[in-house]
Amino acid sequence: MKSPSLSVKTNRLNVNGMTSALLRKAVLRQLSQLRHGQLVVIEDGERQVFGAREAHLLGEIQILDSAVWGLVAANGSIGAGEAFIHGYWSSPDLTAVVRVMVSNLDVLDAMEGGLARLARPFTQGLHWLNRNTRKGSQKNIAAHYDLGNDLFEEFLDPTMMYSAAQFLTTDDTLEQAQLNKLERICQKLALKPTDHLLEIGTGWGSMALYAAQHYGCKVTTTTLSKEQFAYTEKRIEALGLKDQVTLLLQDYRDLTGQYDKLVSIEMIEAVGHRFLPTYFKQCAHLLKSDGLMLLQAITIREQRFEQAKHSVDFIQRYIFPGGALPCVQNMLQIVSRDTDMNLLHMEDFGLHYARTLRLWHENFRRAHGRLAELGYDEYFLRLWEFYLCYCEGGFMERTIGTAQLLLAKPSAINPPLLGRFSA
Repeated sequence: MKSPSLSVKTNRLNVNGMTSALLRKAVLRQLSQLRHGQLVVIEDGERQVFGAREAHLLGEIQILDSAVWGLVAANGSIGAGEAFIHGYWSSPDLTAVVRVMVSNLDVLDAMEGGLARLARPFTQGLHWLNRNTRKGSQKNIAAHYDLGNDLFEEFLDPTMMYSAAQFLTTDDTLEQAQLNKLERICQKLALKPTDHLLEIGTGWGSMALYAAQHYGCKVTTTTLSKEQFAYTEKRIEALGLKDQVTLLLQDYRDLTGQYDKLVSIEMIEAVGHRFLPTYFKQCAHLLKSDGLMLLQAITIREQRFEQAKHSVDFIQRYIFPGGALPCVQNMLQIVSRDTDMNLLHMEDFGLHYARTLRLWHENFRRAHGRLAELGYDEYFLRLWEFYLCYCEGGFMERTIGTAQLLLAKPSAINPPLLGRFSA
């Protein structure tokens, strides 16, 4: 297997003779503005401490190559990620470093300005090319989800759920927490055997299979990933559910029919801001007049939404091309403006995602040797380590969250939210 080509050359700023020492000084000057948490920077035996003298949140960076300063100065947080991928710096606790920076958003924003602002047209141009038209969506989904099922099997739990789990007790394993999530979704939708459930975003099939097996309903599920399609097709056949579960390789915009219930788990991040009205209109159109929709979404804090909407971060640049995080307020505005659905219930469990990511990261690190044997090189492994820790830090500091929204069509009867009961 050929790992993705990772190059920072196209992003490297021509500094016209500015020395590494000057760039280092500029970056350290910005770090001197840290007020929350503490960050220790170690380079050539020299130890510098930034932030609060007494802090519970401690991060440590070890500089291994002075090239890190030019990348951070030129490309901000994207440059920091690129430098990590290339082994220019390391940390004994990468998530803690991310948390310190995220808890000082004013400093992080300043690092995205200055020289880094000059690289913005390049990254925004790449992101525009990755917009989620029908053709663009196929390409963007393939870029992440078609990396290879063997990759995801190495760090996901046996359910193969690639979304936030819900931990009901401190003893819950990752697998149990994912099953908790699936059960809670089914209960919120008040699924019953006579229902026809539509799923937008199949993943590796666990939601569709769980609903069919445990609630006896008919399920139609669609994906754009050829790898996920092939994997799920085998699971359906192995469980003898071909007559109950219909698997499609189709864009959500091309779906037809009428369904009793609709579920979409962390697929909306691949829709893009421009197409959110289209997405919600289509979901409402596909539901019967008494239908229910359960949406699980990674969300960004409302106060950061507009800024994030017009910028590109490390995840969009290297992990999820075309990706965009909505905020709850914006989604509800679109739902009320463009559909006949209304909100019945909402909950945020972002800290559960932080724990999910931590467990994925632990599995991923344990699988390094196996992944190397499968052909994933060191650049790719460091890229994914940065990705997992970057996300965990964001959820820990609540800059991003995970929301489940239960939406109802006009004639829907309010279902019991936390379990089944008899009227």
